[in-house]
Amino acid sequence: MTSPSFPPVFDGLAVDAGNDPFEVARAEAVRGCDAGLVVYDLGANTLRAALVFAPEVGLHEAVVMLPLCGVGFQNALGALAPPEVAVHLDWDGGIRVNGAVCGRLRMAASTHDPKAEPDWLVIGLELPLWPEDDDTGHTPNQTALYAEGCAEVDAARLLESWVKHTLVGINTWLERGCAPVHTQWTALAYGIDESTRLNGRSGTYLGVDEHFGMLLRDADTTHLIPLIQLLEGP
Repeated sequence: MTSPSFPPVFDGLAVDAGNDPFEVARAEAVRGCDAGLVVYDLGANTLRAALVFAPEVGLHEAVVMLPLCGVGFQNALGALAPPEVAVHLDWDGGIRVNGAVCGRLRMAASTHDPKAEPDWLVIGLELPLWPEDDDTGHTPNQTALYAEGCAEVDAARLLESWVKHTLVGINTWLERGCAPVHTQWTALAYGIDESTRLNGRSGTYLGVDEHFGMLLRDADTTHLIPLIQLLEGP
């Protein structure tokens, strides 16, 4: 498998299969690495990667990196996969290919204070390339990239494309704010206007507010679930 190459503002760091790129990226961020580090593991069956950011805004604004990276992934796969392959995004970071769950995005930051400017923010990507079990009938809602007509998509090229499209999204966000990201992400959002359950609440998923908080309507009221709640770790 060929090694990926990244735009000049990014530096790649390959890790062994036994290491989680998301956790390695968090550790590197804590140690003070520069923003733009791409930690990755191009496994035989799974693509795992993480990007380190240093957003110069409060955390409640910085968490836009999660949906922004989701849009970047859809754009990246859309450029490489056959045109009939559909990619959608769950609010909580899940990635869906042709309607079935196919990996996820995850997020961590140096703080959980919405008003504080984080020293770092890490977005992780986990994407199964091949199913764990040949009998996929046991998990009809779970899939893998190469089981969905994408066997010709090279994992290294996909990682490169994800980083490049994410960089385009960041530049657009810096120039024009959240509105373009909001429009693009909403067009890809999975399950809007459908019943869902999250954080012990059940209701109708109405969409998101301007900061990508989930709007969940139950029989009594509409609840706002901030995107910041998806942050992992202390």
